[in-house]
Formats: sequence, C-alpha cells, structure tokens
Amino acid sequence: LAVSVAQFERQRARARLAEEGGRLGVVSVQRAGGSFQEVWEDGRAFAELNARAVSLTHAKEAAEQQRKLVKRRLPLPGVTEASADPAAAQAAQAAQAEYVLSEEAHKVRVGGIKREEDAIAREREALEREKNAHIRELKRARDEDSSRFNQHPLLGGRYVLMNMLGRGGFSEVYKAYDVAEMREVACKVHQLSQHWSEARKSTYVRHATRECSIHKRLDHSSVVKHVDVFEVDQNSFCTVLELCTGDDLDARLKAHGPIAEREARIILAQVFAGLNYLAGGARPVIHYDLKPGNILFDAAGRVKITDFGLSKEMDGGGALGGGIGDSGMELTSQGAGTYWYLPPECFETGPAPPKISSKVDTWSCGVILYQMLYDRKPFGHDQSQEQILHAGTILNAQQVEFPATPKVSAECKEFIKRCLARKQADRPDVSTAAADPYMTYAK
Repeated sequence: LAVSVAQFERQRARARLAEEGGRLGVVSVQRAGGSFQEVWEDGRAFAELNARAVSLTHAKEAAEQQRKLVKRRLPLPGVTEASADPAAAQAAQAAQAEYVLSEEAHKVRVGGIKREEDAIAREREALEREKNAHIRELKRARDEDSSRFNQHPLLGGRYVLMNMLGRGGFSEVYKAYDVAEMREVACKVHQLSQHWSEARKSTYVRHATRECSIHKRLDHSSVVKHVDVFEVDQNSFCTVLELCTGDDLDARLKAHGPIAEREARIILAQVFAGLNYLAGGARPVIHYDLKPGNILFDAAGRVKITDFGLSKEMDGGGALGGGIGDSGMELTSQGAGTYWYLPPECFETGPAPPKISSKVDTWSCGVILYQMLYDRKPFGHDQSQEQILHAGTILNAQQVEFPATPKVSAECKEFIKRCLARKQADRPDVSTAAADPYMTYAK
C-alpha cells in the first residue's frame, strides 16, 4: 500500500511539473560551440507579463505624444492679452483651456499606467518566486530519478522509502513508511563514496555518530525527534527522524517573501523555546547552524528545529570536557557553518581558538528575525560565504540598520539589536533571550 501511494504521488508530482513547465518555463539543451549546455526558457506566464509591460510602454508613449500635440497649439505667452482680435483672443483662451484639461487627463492616465506597472512588478516578483520553487522541484525530481533508492526499497526491515524530499551533501532524505509503527517518518540516507579513503570514511561516520548521540537524547515539541539509526550496507547508513509535512522557513521566505511581524514573532518564540531546552540540562547544546533551512514546520504549522550536524555539547559548567567554565567553550570547528548566521566571535583568529556559548544561537535568531521581516540578511546579504570571510563582513559588523519599510515595532527592533550585539558580553544568552518580554506571551 505504501508503495502504491508513493507511486501515485510521484506520478502526480511529475504531471504537475509538466503542467507548470508550460506556464513557468523549462530547461532546454542548446549547442554552445562544440558542446551542449542547459539553459532556462521562461514560460507563457512571463511572455504574457512582458507583453503587458510593452503595451503599457506604448500607452505611456502615446499619452506623452498627445500631451505634446496639445501643448504645441498653445499661443505664445502674452498673445491672449495683446491680441486686438476678439476671435483670436477667444481661440487662444480655448487652446489654454484645452491644454489645462489635457494636462489633467495626462496626469490621470500616467497615474493609471504607473499603478498598472506597479501591479506588473508585483506579479513578476510573485512569478519569479513561483519559478524558483518550480526549479527546486525540478531539481528534486532529477535527484530522485538518479538515486539508487528510488524504487521504494525496504530499509532496516521496517522502513519503506516512498519519495525523495531532498538531497544535500552526501545524504538523501526520503519520506518513508514505518511498517512496524504504522506511521510516516523521514529517512536520511548517508552515502559514503567508494572512492573515499578509509580515513575520510571514518571521519564522516564519527561526525554522524556524534550528531546522532546528541540528537537522540533530545525530546522537545520544538525539536525534530530522532527515531532510529541503522546500517544499510558497507558504505551507507540511515538515520530516521520525525516527519514534518510542512515546508521549511527558507522555502517559505523564497515562496512568499517577508513575513508580518506578528507571525515572525511567534515563529521565533517557538525557536527560542527549543533552544532554551537545548541550553538547559546536564549537558547543554549549542546548535551552531541555526538558519531558515533548519527550521521546519509540521502539519499544524508548529516549528521544529533540525540538523544537529555542527552542534556543540557542553558539560553543566558551560565547557567541553570541563575546560573553561562559564566563559564558554573553545570553538574547534572554525570555518564550518553558514556565515550569514554566525556571530563575530566565530571569525576571530589568534593563537587560541575563540570561546563560544549559546550566544551564538542568539545571534542566529536575530539574523533570522531580521530576514523574516525584511526579506534580506542584516550583514553580507549580497555576498558569498567566501566574500564574507575575506572582507571580514561579520567580524567587523557594527550596529544593525533597519530599512524604512515595512513598518516594524520599536520593541522588535530593540530585541533584534540586543540579539545582534557585536560583543558577547552585551548579547543575551539563549535563556535570557527566550525570557525577554518580546518573546513571551504569558499574561
């Protein structure tokens, strides 16, 4: 039954891709010299939008030509007063009246064209978002077609792989059906290349094992649950996670743009609830790679934090292995992570590794809240990771600046400023930020 459902879903997804391809665009192959390359061709929706834009341009030109034509019929300055011929004076007054009327008509027409142009710009922006989502789905379908697990195998004696959710790095994530518990789950299949050295394979396995050891002990409503882990074959193993059937925050922002403050606030409050749980307990955890792509939504729209691949586990004193107490723990994986969301201390260099704490996650939350509201990152938005590193963009980040629009409350801006305080000493830790009045809803 699970396989039949998966096959039906796959056929429906492919049919939807084909249908949307005509509207949004397709990938075609063209010759480039002695080779072939893939190029994107926009669909009919873009052609129709472009035709409307051209039509408006012509309308604007016609309106301007008519305006100039009427203006040419105006008498020279002073002619109306100086003319002794009543008929000439009357004609001049009529031309002046026609010009005033024409100017008003022109302003109204140009105003209408401007509104239509603005509407087209909004439609184009929405269409571009649809196109980007369509391209992501095309990539997912291609990845699924090339996967060696695309024929619905039974893994671990209980998990039927249904359809691919995504591929990244050296792993593939599938929606799967757990025949033992009669429920849907997410299976993340890690594949080690047969061309890797044994040392590299060992490092990858050790890293993944460490991630699992942290994740499997976590149990909170705002954290994706770890279900199982097992070996698939000599070069593959699988981790089984709670399935979140909603989208992720990154996909939501790309599909719909900025989020209203009220919605952004409750999303972040749920994130902080999960982070506050991570920061508590006998061995606190720093997520370290918090970003929109690692914030999922379940079927009810509730937030779930995922991906603990770069997480840091501390002892109760705030250190790794009892080293440096409340001042934080030494950062031993410098260079890893997603730079737009990491604080300045993660880029510090010197004879000793920089010291970090849960304030890393507080900074990440500040960036995410800013991005939800303004549809851009506060630092290095138009830069690549390499450019951010070489330019010292985050290391030298100062006071955050806020765009004039959209309108955001003063309380929200002040909270973002606190989260993005450059100095660790001025930035709240996760527990303090989670208890901030802006992040609490209790009366």
